[in-house]
Formats: sequence, structure tokens, C-alpha cells
Amino acid sequence: MSYLIETLRTRPLFRKLRHLVGRAIADFALIADGDRICVAVSGGKDSYTLLMLLEDLRRRAPVSFELVAVNIDSGYPGYRTDVIEGFLRDNGFTYRMVPTEHYAIIQEKRRPGSSYCSICARLKRGALYAAAQELGCNKLALGHHRDDFIETLLLNQFFVGSLKAMSAGMLADNGITTVVRPLVYVAEADIISFSRSAALPVVCCCCPVCGVADQQRKRMKNLLKELEKDIPHVKNSLLKALSNVHPRHLLDPHLRRDPRET
Repeated sequence: MSYLIETLRTRPLFRKLRHLVGRAIADFALIADGDRICVAVSGGKDSYTLLMLLEDLRRRAPVSFELVAVNIDSGYPGYRTDVIEGFLRDNGFTYRMVPTEHYAIIQEKRRPGSSYCSICARLKRGALYAAAQELGCNKLALGHHRDDFIETLLLNQFFVGSLKAMSAGMLADNGITTVVRPLVYVAEADIISFSRSAALPVVCCCCPVCGVADQQRKRMKNLLKELEKDIPHVKNSLLKALSNVHPRHLLDPHLRRDPRET
């Protein structure tokens, strides 16, 4: 085990986060015996935290599974892959650094006025699926946390007219890789606190629209912050709603069932 994890594993916050991840794994059957899991590591607070928690759980879990950290370098100028690789190497993780030409592709293919983030996400997702298959991984772990689930739920309702968020575990579009999100119960505020206390070497993605492209998500964060002043449990309630769905009380005609079938 890495020295860093060894020094952190007894701290109350680390134990709290580990418990929440373990609970999510159990609730949604995210990990099974014999799994080989590709863990996407971007150099951000979420992916570092996910990797460290999964590694600590791996060493104490009743089932046997493997982890391979994978970093996708989109080619943005200034992106510090050396810092990420140094962290992975120094802490004894099995890892793969994947350089790409995504930045050049985006500059060439993106239509004026179209979303920069959407094409980048598609390219990165494809690279992760390819890396997972090449490395013999049947699962891909992503660092989406509780707040990501809730904000995505609100974004889809407010701006898309769709009642959906993200799944804790689902088969990817390629029909081969299962995507898992073990941080589903973990609050972003706790990840921020943990990242700072552990002095994780967080690096910027260096995307040209970083900090300005996600204005709508920032609006959701601010809305939730305001709501929490009067409804402290609002985030937990919204997350619970995602697993407490009553199709008969929604308007989607595809969800209607013949009463005789119930």
C-alpha cells in the first residue's frame, strides 16, 4: 500500500468516505470477484479520491479485483501529465498514460457555436473505452460524486425537459464495458476537504473553456446552496428520489401499464 494511503486510512474523513463508497458498491453491485477495473484519473480532486478509496477497499475486500489507473491526455497546452504520472508512480499504482490528438481534432471539427465540452467528452469517453478494452478491464470507474448526480438531474429537468441523471452502474454504449460511479453517496464538499488535507497534486485540465463553459451547472450549484439554507437535507432528498421512482405518477406514455397487469 502507498505511504500516503497508509497515513490517511485512519483519519475520520477518509474512513467516512471509504464507508460511503463501500455502501454504494454493495447497494448497486458495482464490483464483483474477478473484476479488472479501469479507473479514469484526470488529475482532479474527484478521480484522485476515487482511486485512493478503491485501492484501500481492494486490499480489505472479501472479493478479489484489480485496478488500473488510466489518464487520457487530450493534448491541451500546459496540461501537467508529469504531475499525474509522478503521483501514480510514487504511490505504487498500476497505470497507463494515454496521449491523444483530441485538442487538434476539436479545433478542426467543432462547428462554430457548438459546445466545446460535448465533443471533448465524446472523444475522451471513446478513448477510455478503448483503453479499458486494451488493458483487459471489464469495468470503467468514473469520479462523479453525489453533487454531480443531483446537478445533472436538475439540469436535465430545467434545460432539456427530461427526467434523468446518471446511473451508479450501467453497460456503456459500446455494449462491452460497464461504467461504475462509486462516489454516488459522497458529497463534493467532503472530497474538497479530503483533497486539501491529503495535499493531493490536483492539476488543471487546461481546456480552453475551463471555468466558463459550465455556467448552467454553476447555476445549479448556487440554487442548491440557497435551498440548503432552508432545507438542509435537500441534496440527500433529491438523491434518494433517483432511487424512489413511481412510474405511474409520471407522464411518459411509454411507462403506462395496463392496470390488469398490476
